[in-house]
Formats: sequence, C-alpha cells, structure tokens
Amino acid sequence: METTSSLDRVRATEFAPDTTYLNTSSCGLLPRRTVEAVKDLAEGNALGRLAGGGSHEAVDRARVGFARIAGVDPARVATGGSVAGHVALVAASLPAGAEVLAPEGEFASVVSPFAVRGDLKMRYVPLEGLAEAVRPGTALVAFSAVQSADGKVADLDAVRAAAAAHGARTLLDASQSAGWLPLDAAAYDYTVTGAFKFLLCPRGTSFLTVTEEAQEALPVLYAGWLSAEDRWNSTYGPVERLASTARRYDEAVAFLAYHGAEHSLALLAEVGIDALHDHATGLAARFREGLTALGHPAVPGTSAVVAVPGLGVREPELSRAGVAISNRAGNLRAAFHLYNTEADVDRALDVLSR
Repeated sequence: METTSSLDRVRATEFAPDTTYLNTSSCGLLPRRTVEAVKDLAEGNALGRLAGGGSHEAVDRARVGFARIAGVDPARVATGGSVAGHVALVAASLPAGAEVLAPEGEFASVVSPFAVRGDLKMRYVPLEGLAEAVRPGTALVAFSAVQSADGKVADLDAVRAAAAAHGARTLLDASQSAGWLPLDAAAYDYTVTGAFKFLLCPRGTSFLTVTEEAQEALPVLYAGWLSAEDRWNSTYGPVERLASTARRYDEAVAFLAYHGAEHSLALLAEVGIDALHDHATGLAARFREGLTALGHPAVPGTSAVVAVPGLGVREPELSRAGVAISNRAGNLRAAFHLYNTEADVDRALDVLSR
C-alpha cells in the first residue's frame, strides 16, 4: 500500500481547486495530467494529426486501469459512456415476468432500464432490509454500494449471501464508491461504474464488469466492428466473430474521455484505494462530528459521503461562500476525496455555523 505522502504529493501536484470542493458525488475534479491528455488529443484532432480521432490502445489502457481497481481481469471489463447504457444490457437479458429487487430511492439509472420494459416485476424495499427481501423467484438484485441521496453503504456481504442462497444474480452500481471504497467486482454478476465521480475521469467514461457465467445471457446490443475479435478486419459487413471477452459489450467510446481516463486511473493506483479510503472517511468523520456539535446530526455511518436530512436548503448559501456541495432529496450532501483537507471540512462547518 502506498503511503500517505503519495496522497499529499498527488494532491499538491495534480489539483488546485479555487473553491472548497465537496461535490465529488456529483462530479470529481480532473487531475492536471488528465486535462493535459485531453488537450493534447483535442489539439491533435484540430490539426489533423490523428487518424480516427483517438487511440483504441488508450481505451484498452483505461480498461486495464479500471480492472486493477475492481480486482478483476481486464477481459471481464467492457467500456461505455453511461451507467444507464450498461444497465440496459442487463435489463434486456431478463425474461418477461422476472422479478428485480432494488432499494427504495435507488438512483434512476440503476432501476429505470428495468422499469420501462413494463413486463418485469419491480419490487422496492428499504436498503436496510434488502438482503432479507431476496426470495425464491427473485431474478436479480440491483443496488448501489453507496446510495447517492444519503451516502448509506449497503450490507454487501449480506446481499451477496442472500442472492446466492436464492439463485438470484446481482448488479452492483459502484459509481458512488469506486475510488474510495475497495471494490471486488468478481463477487457480483455485473457491476456498473460511472467513472466521472470518485474515479476522477472525464464524463463519458463508464465501465461494466461481467462474470464469465453471466456473459452467457447478456445480449450484444451494441454489436459493431469494435466488438469483433479482429477489429480491423471486421469493418465491413456483419461481424463474423465477436470478441471472446467482455469487450464484445463495448459501446463506441468518446476518445477525449478515455484518453483522460487512463491517466486518472493510473493516478489512483499510485495513491492506493486503502489510503484514499482512510483519508476520505477520516474527513467525513470530522465533518459528522462538527455537524453534531452544530445541532445538525448527519445520517449515521462511516461513508465518505455525508448527508444531513433537511439541510439541503442551505446549499445556495454555501455556494455563495465558495463551498461546492449538493442538495439531494432534501439532504445537504458532502463528499470527501483525495484533494480535500481538514481545512475544507472546517470551512464548510464555519459557513453552517453562521
């Protein structure tokens, strides 16, 4: 594991926000190296120096970088542009009448692709009772590791165990957790991760992981030459042989996003997820303690995402004071990451104390 000095070095050399930025749950800050990579590609395109507008090798390096964080082989990782697009693949794989279980208030991109089909049985329960609600006949449990609205962390072990006991598959959204909470993607049939939050990638970067068994049921909705085993000899006519890996599920990617993504993911690997976890959750704990002292108790827990029920109305005031923060479902939501410091926590508390 990297030492804290690596985190300090990266924070000093890669980030220089001009606000107190506590809004990573909405969008992470881009490291300087990522910004430079995007600029270089855009400049090359403007000057006509890049055939095709970007490098598929850069996309594959981003795939490897995410696989390292997710703890899986790159062969299990597909690339795309959105969580909803990845979830749609899973939704298309289910037979009519299948039951999908999800937490109440789950993020729309995780449940809407199932709900809009109209022929699936959608069942919603409180997050705390998700594991107990899995039953015979449940086809899939779709849920986020960390809830967007309030930062609650799911009981991952219990949900996995319950799903296994009843033969249900699992779909985990790691968009609010990957980058600070260790991820074992191999433990789930599917994971989806919007990488523009805690993974600090440009928007338009999203990853899907699929177990080998689950690949048997997943349709290849985006089939094209990029999903071929031999890409460069599959550009005309129907693809004769699909990729034998999860690359068969790749969407056509936005090169600007992925040219930046490979550098953001490499940066996180330098620091180490364990170090990021300790740093982010330590700052979140400091914020919770300060909020309690001010008479504004936050949602209990140890998440890097802190939510204060009913306090979302103060978001505009904090924004005017230079504190970037969110109002989600009436909650004041703050999210802490590697570029944050104790001074950021104290600045937000100071504004709230007025």
